[in-house]
Amino acid sequence: MPRIARFIRDKQPTIYHIVSRTALQGLPIKDKDNDFLLGLIKKLSAFYFVDVLGFALLGNHFHLVIRIYPESDPTDDEIRERLQKYYGDGLKVTGLLISDYRKRLTDLGAYVKDIKQGFTRYFNKKYGRRGFFWGDRFKSMIVQDGLSLVNLLAYVDLNPIRAGIVKKPEDYRWCSLGYHTQTGNKDGLLSIDFGMKEWNEFDPSEIVRKYRQFVYETGAVDAGKGKVMDKKIVEKARKKGYKVSRAERFRYRCRYFTDSGIIGGKDFVQEVFDQVKHLLKSKDERKFTPVKGVDGVFSMKRLMEVVE
Repeated sequence: MPRIARFIRDKQPTIYHIVSRTALQGLPIKDKDNDFLLGLIKKLSAFYFVDVLGFALLGNHFHLVIRIYPESDPTDDEIRERLQKYYGDGLKVTGLLISDYRKRLTDLGAYVKDIKQGFTRYFNKKYGRRGFFWGDRFKSMIVQDGLSLVNLLAYVDLNPIRAGIVKKPEDYRWCSLGYHTQTGNKDGLLSIDFGMKEWNEFDPSEIVRKYRQFVYETGAVDAGKGKVMDKKIVEKARKKGYKVSRAERFRYRCRYFTDSGIIGGKDFVQEVFDQVKHLLKSKDERKFTPVKGVDGVFSMKRLMEVVE
């Protein structure tokens, strides 16, 4: 039986929910692998003309919610800028190249293919294997802005809850609510343009708070599929008005105290790094990351960093 053609709206900005599963058994994608996958998504989403609205990266599949723009939206200058940023200033950008990339950088299939192929190359090299990593072609669903989108995003962010991995979605750093909370939406990866006019809100932090409230209240409802959020956790957050406290934000950054390689004052991190960089096959220069919420403390590693 021939495949049903993928639903595509290519004349206007369109939101898609993308799901792709591995062909391998069990849960082959480990924490470090999801770090790489998230970095790859960040890198390619800055190249393609897409907005990332939400994601959840699990042990055997991923969810991605994006808004992709039509060919008519990007200007020639915008395409030229992205090409030179991605490939280097030495790239000679001709009118024909711009025309070709105008189609590619607004193409849903090309975007997902680059993510999946990039991850397969990484995974096969890391684990010394060959062959396919992903299963059948990815699923995609067109989603309307507003309430439909927010419900979908909540469903995506609640994946680690239903799987019993964590008790709160922001405790899982490979989902969008975790990314908002733990990194403060580092590098502006996530768009919060949900189309929720009913919220009548323009302050980004308040939009995220209201979205967190929506996720918690939705997560407490037993839909008969997987685990639900503990009602005590929901009630506690409800009393706080769904605001994340300073202590909670600090706790989410505690990963720096276990995974940063070197942590301390900037001069100290530089001094130790200079002594050990020959072991890391590192470039001569590196920028160190300030640990937000802890004044004067820096990390050698940019945790959840973009793929280079």
